[in-house]
Amino acid sequence: MPNTPCRAGRCGAATAIALTTSLLGLTAGTPALAWEPQKSVEIVVAAGAGGASDQMARMLQAAIQKNDLMKQPVVVSLKGGASGAEALMYMKQGAGDPHKFVIAYSLIYTLPLAAKLPFDWRDLTPVSIVAFDQFVLWSNATKPYTDVASFTAAAKGAQPPFKIGGTGSKREDHILTVFLEKRTGAKFTYLPYKSGGEAATQLVGGHVDANVNNPSENVEVWRAGQVRALCVFDNTRIAYKSKVAADQSWNDIPTCKEKGLDIEYTMLRGIFLPGKVAPDQVAFYVDLFKKIAQTPEYKDYMEKQALKPAFLTGAEMTSFLEKDEALHKQLMTEAGFVAGTN
Repeated sequence: MPNTPCRAGRCGAATAIALTTSLLGLTAGTPALAWEPQKSVEIVVAAGAGGASDQMARMLQAAIQKNDLMKQPVVVSLKGGASGAEALMYMKQGAGDPHKFVIAYSLIYTLPLAAKLPFDWRDLTPVSIVAFDQFVLWSNATKPYTDVASFTAAAKGAQPPFKIGGTGSKREDHILTVFLEKRTGAKFTYLPYKSGGEAATQLVGGHVDANVNNPSENVEVWRAGQVRALCVFDNTRIAYKSKVAADQSWNDIPTCKEKGLDIEYTMLRGIFLPGKVAPDQVAFYVDLFKKIAQTPEYKDYMEKQALKPAFLTGAEMTSFLEKDEALHKQLMTEAGFVAGTN
């Protein structure tokens, strides 16, 4: 429910007069003034400095300021403590405050399930989904397997099992590793690292046999010819056709489904306000992110990070969140990742 200006008879006289005047104006057909921020707006990042969410926050900050999309300043606030729980609880506790928003991803489902965190994405107010991450199966370029079929065959016969590196435990990379086991019949040893960058370094060094990093986390080592892209976990190829590594573009990477590995998995990049904000406050941010999506900063960032552009809001966004949450819960339950199920 939206906030109302007065509760339990606590309005002062000036407030009551202002409210009455506003209502009379609406009755007379005079349009209400659109809401806009009255002080600086905080972009909350559920991760540390330099990560994908932090980079997106800096892009949003630059796009807003360079294109004069908001009168008030924008600040980035890093709250990556407790694997991102700090940010989620901070947003939950900020109910009614329209001067902050969080850049969310599948953490909004996985962390509450894995750690019994008292948080539900419904505690917040969905604004828009602005992009999706597409994940890629990567191998070391010095290894003999050059495609999905040869990698799968090698993994099935490997003793000890192949090692797959990823970011954190019981998160996207770990879930994808479970997907791989189910679809290929191979067994993998999953090794959690602090970041996708560290997982990439470990793959280049031969300490793991594969990773499932998103494009931005492996692009530099791919460009250097140190890793090989086997397939992308989506029903469509990555759109970008500019050459990145030798004679390959992102679009040259086949989907896993094309190569007989029926796995589809993308990760949302969504914007959420705290709960209990007013509809006109939500409308301001929906309009803001529509404008951001047209800026050079957004478009350049999407291509450089090989992200899949999107814009979902309202009922369409809520429907996606409910389906995506159900998928994550199913996968995490099957994998034994849900707290208290082991």
